[in-house]
Amino acid sequence: MNVLDKALGVHAQALGMRSQRMELLARNIANSDTPNFKARDIDFKQVMQKTQDTAMTTTQAGHVAQGDPGTAKGVMYRTPFNTAFDGNTVELNVEQAKYGKSAADYQATLNFLEQRVSGIRKALRGE
Repeated sequence: MNVLDKALGVHAQALGMRSQRMELLARNIANSDTPNFKARDIDFKQVMQKTQDTAMTTTQAGHVAQGDPGTAKGVMYRTPFNTAFDGNTVELNVEQAKYGKSAADYQATLNFLEQRVSGIRKALRGE
């Protein structure tokens, strides 16, 4: 683990997971009229909990390889509230609401990281 990873903590991984979730939600919205398309999502809390548990149980960074946040871990199919006749499980209003919340969460994580990097810059400059 390098110095930058230690300084940013789990927030850099969270940003990657939030980005992947937004891509999945956008794919769901784009395929809302595709027959037999199954809506997918990421259980963000579960994936981040597994990441934290893995980090807590290792004594050195090399003992357990931590996966790339861009991998498909944590991706699951969503169960729809209402079933469609064509087999599509995308509910457009639900997907749009989840995308909006996910975008706000992504922006909040990005702002937090920006503040953290700004603090590191100030420390390096001696301000």
